[in-house]
Amino acid sequence: MDLTVRKEDQILMSLVHYFVTKENYAPIYVHGVKDEIWLEKLDGPYRVIRINSNRIFNEEQFVFDQYKIKDILGQIKKKTMSMHINALNINLNEDESVKEDSLKNIDNISIKTIEDITDNKMLLEIFPNIKDNIIKDASGLELIFNVTKDINEKTNSDNQRFEKIFAPKKIYMTYIIIALCILWTLAMGLIGGSFNDLNVIAKFGATSKSLLRIGQVYRLITYTFLHAGFVHLLCNMYSLYIVGSQIEAKFGKIRFLLIYFISGICGGLLSAGFTNSLTLGASGAIFGVLGAMLYFGMRFRLYLKDSVTKRIIPVILINLAIGFMIPNIDNACHIGGLIGGFLTAMALGIPENEKKSDTINGIIMLTIYILFLCYLVFFM
Repeated sequence: MDLTVRKEDQILMSLVHYFVTKENYAPIYVHGVKDEIWLEKLDGPYRVIRINSNRIFNEEQFVFDQYKIKDILGQIKKKTMSMHINALNINLNEDESVKEDSLKNIDNISIKTIEDITDNKMLLEIFPNIKDNIIKDASGLELIFNVTKDINEKTNSDNQRFEKIFAPKKIYMTYIIIALCILWTLAMGLIGGSFNDLNVIAKFGATSKSLLRIGQVYRLITYTFLHAGFVHLLCNMYSLYIVGSQIEAKFGKIRFLLIYFISGICGGLLSAGFTNSLTLGASGAIFGVLGAMLYFGMRFRLYLKDSVTKRIIPVILINLAIGFMIPNIDNACHIGGLIGGFLTAMALGIPENEKKSDTINGIIMLTIYILFLCYLVFFM
């Protein structure tokens, strides 16, 4: 016995099957909608694809539907703090008399048959594989079985990859850095005799614009291990323990070290670009680790849900605000490290989830950023 499936539902299932299994789009839940599917891919040619099987029978309803789409896209932008979202709207039950007049950033396509999909020039141009990968012949129970089977296999494959990324891992690079910071700071206090004497701080590796300009660039590393007393040391080491262990687990030990030290270098350079005061402390590098966490959260926003907007960004903003309110905190170093960490994470990529285009863009942007910082310090 064959199961009867509406023509619109058959096309909808075929399209969902293609976009999920072949183009790596993920379904997103939109409250209050019926007979429509919303899909999202952060780096797709369309950030959002909406497939609608509700009937659009006149231009008035079409315009209303466009504004509904715009409103939902606005909610997604607000929730994800995105500047721009482009969407593809595929209507499966639109009367031929309807004249489409798209709003900005929303492209509309009317599809009534499977053949319309493979004949649509716009779809073929953007998704050239759709012609050979869309399910054409299956119907009824066979269609439901094929779509469900393939989507489940894709979901299981993604889940295995995510489990590998999020699985607990042994952490020791973070602990080594913490130990070095403690030992170096103690050595400054015990051997140098002071935690706040400028000559002692400079002798043990603090950085500044004038010292960098005479060639002592090693200070862009050594300053990250020094701290002006136990309170400064305790605050930074606790922060590093919390965020460092997470990034080391997600990115791996080598990537974590590169993120940490490149962020520290960027923080030291931006600080030197704005002041000639001595800079010391791991906070620039720690803010870089927070920048990497922000990048990770954005890459896995669909998986982590509201973690970016409700946890990561508030932590960054609160710490920056504290830096502006309390004297003698070098926020230029914090901001320089934050940007450096974000760009370094993009350039290195996330294991099991590397995007070649993102990696290339990250390398280019990080190189430009570091050259700009060097220009501020050495040529201005």
